[in-house]
Amino acid sequence: MKLLMFARPGGQPEPGVSDGSTITALSGAGYADLHALIADPAGPATAAAYAATATDHVAESAVKILAPLTRPEKILCVGLNYRDHAIESNMAIPTVPTIFSKFNNCIIGPGDEIVLPKVAQTPDYEAEFAVVIGKPGKNIAEADWADHVFGYMNLHDVSARDLQLATSQWLMGKSIDTFCPIGPYIVTKDEIADPHALPIKATISGEVLQDSNTSELIFKLPKLLSYISQVMTLKSGDIITTGTPAGVGFARKPQRLLKAGDDCIIEVQGLGQLRNPVVSEV
Repeated sequence: MKLLMFARPGGQPEPGVSDGSTITALSGAGYADLHALIADPAGPATAAAYAATATDHVAESAVKILAPLTRPEKILCVGLNYRDHAIESNMAIPTVPTIFSKFNNCIIGPGDEIVLPKVAQTPDYEAEFAVVIGKPGKNIAEADWADHVFGYMNLHDVSARDLQLATSQWLMGKSIDTFCPIGPYIVTKDEIADPHALPIKATISGEVLQDSNTSELIFKLPKLLSYISQVMTLKSGDIITTGTPAGVGFARKPQRLLKAGDDCIIEVQGLGQLRNPVVSEV
């Protein structure tokens, strides 16, 4: 299923399931939002059964598509996790995952504006493939990783390189308001046969600047879920975003950084298209 949050004109946010053009509303299934659905072990089966007979349908084009999640307990990011990106950054292939965080203040949905703050001089784009946790877990065995995955989605890890690289801690350059667009869907794991064989692409103002494949991941999902869960319990609705491939703006010669007026499209095969405009802080 392609699950999403949406709002009708003048209406409140509600969950739905989409076929890519038409949404079936899921409010009558008893879920206020996707956080509630994901937290219910029977959520996917309940939503699928409800959608099969529901009559409340609306075109995607007639509503506002919202961020599918707004309050994950954790947004955990992996740095330098694509072999091609590590090479272009002139950095050694890591032997241990580099984990950092973004926060809920960063989250926006499809069509929302990425706002470049006055304090950041070198804003950059990063197309990413994100995992949404379903079943909570601690000390997850690598062999059991899939049991804890609910689904997958596009994520744009917008980054202010000057703030990110000013110290050894990347937090300030990664956690700026609006710097984490997600969506449009959470695609349940049953729809993705192999998460490690998906084309991933970033198109900025009509130019394809990142074009790679999740096969380039250095640390794949079994390793990441196991490694992180040794330290912290992964909760339902947590987001783990797996890193960005080669082609980022600051590594280009000349550099191609984000600017007001840019149109960003992030897409991983099977997960829809995440599109956001870029504006400058007033």
